[in-house]
Order: sequence, then structure tokens, then C-alpha cells
Amino acid sequence: MATAATAEGVPVVEERASARVLRWLGKTPVHIVLIVVGLAWLVPTLGLFITSIIGPQYYSEGWWKIFSAPSRATWDNYDKIFTNPDLRGSLITTAIVAVGATVLPIVIAALAGYAFAWLEFPGRDWWFIAVIGLLVVPLQMALIPMFQLYTKLGIFDTRLSLILYHTAFALPFAIFLLRNFFIGIPKDILESARIDGASEVRIFLRLILPLGLPAIASLGIFQFLWTWNDLLVALTFGRNTQPITVFIFSQLRQFGANIELIAPATFISLVIPLAVFFAFQRYFVEGLLAGSVK
Repeated sequence: MATAATAEGVPVVEERASARVLRWLGKTPVHIVLIVVGLAWLVPTLGLFITSIIGPQYYSEGWWKIFSAPSRATWDNYDKIFTNPDLRGSLITTAIVAVGATVLPIVIAALAGYAFAWLEFPGRDWWFIAVIGLLVVPLQMALIPMFQLYTKLGIFDTRLSLILYHTAFALPFAIFLLRNFFIGIPKDILESARIDGASEVRIFLRLILPLGLPAIASLGIFQFLWTWNDLLVALTFGRNTQPITVFIFSQLRQFGANIELIAPATFISLVIPLAVFFAFQRYFVEGLLAGSVK
């Protein structure tokens, strides 16, 4: 079979190959920049992990020396940390607060978002404007009033107080996000379901939630990360009920040289939210792209 050629007699296949090479070379500076940025983010994480698995006697020499002396690596730091009852309690507290403060606002925001998007009730638009207005209220502004309220209610220094606080400040953004996503669902689908006799509860459970899964998953990832990494609220409302961030902060303040405890605890605190993000990454991307293509 003869090879197709251009007017100058150059084969089309060779021309396409050269065009691909030129395109690749044109993107090389972008690739280099992305590699440099990626390394800038990964090197501190790698350094933290290596620091968490080497003995305390090697800290002053630098974590990178492990590449020339792999025998310095040990899992003794993690053995000590998992036998530490305070750290185990902090991890359990953080998990309970993060999950509770993620599930509760999502459930409330999904119901409210559906109501604001598709249900008619008096003052709907004004109520939604009020919710949007709550977005400008800074979290730090409510610390002292909520501290006094929790003390009077007897729930200060409890996991419930942390969950309720994070839920309250997550709801305005969550309702705003889900309402704007739900209102983009074609109206014909809901009307067809109503004609078939489906109740509002059935429509919400069978139509709205499955179609809104990308937005709900994106919101859940953000809320979980915000709650897991929170220090200010946990430090204000937690004394004996300490999440992992408060535990690390207290160790750093009291035992600044106790790196064999701080490094593995910090790495564990880093790995869990990363695992959650990568586990739901597909839904996160779908949620970001939702509505961009009609």
C-alpha cells in the first residue's frame, strides 16, 4: 500500500509524527513547572514520613541521610504511638467529630437545598437570602458566645459541642451549594415523577440524591477535610476531649524535642484525610464539572 504524501512529497505519517514532537516540545516548560510544583509539595511530606520512621539519635543529621543508610529506618515510633492511650483517644475523637460534622450538615443541607430549589413556601427567596447572608459571619466571632452557651447547656468539652459548632457554620455554604446544584436538575424529571404519583420524599430519595451525588460527595470531602484539620474550634471547646490536632499541639508545646511522638502522629493526621480525598476523587471531579456541559 502506497504511503500518502503531501504536495512536497513528504509522507503524511512523518509530518504527523513531527507535529506531535513539536507539540510535546512546546509543552515541555509547562511539564517542568508542574514537576517542580509537585516536588515542592511532596518533599515535605516525604521528609515527615522519613522523620517518623528513624530513631531519635539521627534527627540532628537530617532525614535525607536515610537514603545512604537504610538501616536507620525503624517502626518503633509507630509501635509507641499506637500504644499511647491519649493518641488513640484523640484519633477516635477526631474520627467521630469529623464524620458527625460531615454527615449531619449534609443531611440537613440536602433537605433544605431541595426545599429552596423545588418547593413553594412563603418567604422562600427571603429565607434563602438570609442563609446567603450567614456566609459572611466569621467563625471566630461566635467562639465566646458559643462557649458561654455550651457551658450553660452542660455540653462544653464534649464531642457533641464540636459536632454542633462545625455543623452550624457548615450549613450556609452547604445549603447554598446544594440548592444551586439541585435547581439545575431538569424540571421535567420531577414533574414526570409527580404525575406518576411519587411523593416529595420519594422524589428526594430516588431522584434528587442520586442525581446530586457528585455535589454531595464534593461537599462531604471539603467538610471532612475542614473538620479533621481544625485546631481553633477544637482548642476552644476541648480540654479533655482533644482531637488529634490539639494532641499534636499540646505535645509540641510541652515536649518540643519529643519528635519521635510528634512526627508519626502528624503523619497519621495527614494520611487519613488524603486517603478520603483519593477514595472519593472521582465524585469530587464530577462535582466540580457538574453543570459546565449541558
